[in-house]
Amino acid sequence: MSSPPLTRAAATGTRTAVALTWLYVPGDRPAVVRKALGAGADVVIVDLEDAVAPDRREYARAATAELLADPARADPSAVPVHVRVHADADVRALAGLPGPAGLRLPKVTDAASVRRVAELAPGVPLYPLLESALAVEHAYAIAGAHPDVRGIALGEADLRADLGVRDDAGLDWPRGRVVVAARAAGLDPPVMSVFPDVRDLSGLRASCAHGRRLGLLGRAAIHPRQLPVIERAFRPTAEEVEAAEQVVAAARTEEGALALPDGRFVDAAVVAAARRTLSLAGREG
Repeated sequence: MSSPPLTRAAATGTRTAVALTWLYVPGDRPAVVRKALGAGADVVIVDLEDAVAPDRREYARAATAELLADPARADPSAVPVHVRVHADADVRALAGLPGPAGLRLPKVTDAASVRRVAELAPGVPLYPLLESALAVEHAYAIAGAHPDVRGIALGEADLRADLGVRDDAGLDWPRGRVVVAARAAGLDPPVMSVFPDVRDLSGLRASCAHGRRLGLLGRAAIHPRQLPVIERAFRPTAEEVEAAEQVVAAARTEEGALALPDGRFVDAAVVAAARRTLSLAGREG
């Protein structure tokens, strides 16, 4: 079976074939939100949940609704804005506005809760966040809960606490689980959770490389300085692009399985993977 396209639907609102950088910004700081829209992220995520104090959430909701009510937000060239909601009131306030390219649903544990949000905001792309052991166990059911689900991801801070995990190695299995669940449901590869130390760019780079090896694609950020590191980490290298071009070129001239001069064996699955690499690099496959 051939590999699906990197982007499940144009309704994600992304400007390129796939979004690699997702920048979180607090919803109760509208000036910072507007600044973030020019920071170079593929997607800006306005946070109405953990980044906002409880007594500021109503203000954050109103400020975010005002931003997303701007008709300019419906322009396909505008930076897509997702919103991590906190409560049903957030969903109701944002549903029907021209601006939200997606809603991120925190602490989802089952498919029923996703379907309930889909009823409140019909047609809005949904991105459930799995932040507990129970959610990870239900990963595939959540990923396939509704046609409006366009991606799933881990919320690793809460998941660490729930599992008692002390380092990244303990997250390898849950990360792999959501990669498999997303693939099985026909979704794009999951995006990595945030790297909390904004000064440790070397650690961020190494963590991204590890996530990429596990099948994750792209990463959420909490500071603009993290964006270039994430972008470079998930873009194919020049060597990977060259190898993919060789595979695709060979597949154009011969059908079925074949061997390249350097000994690499090529079949339909290898060709599909090579085309994904070229698509990620912004080239035709």
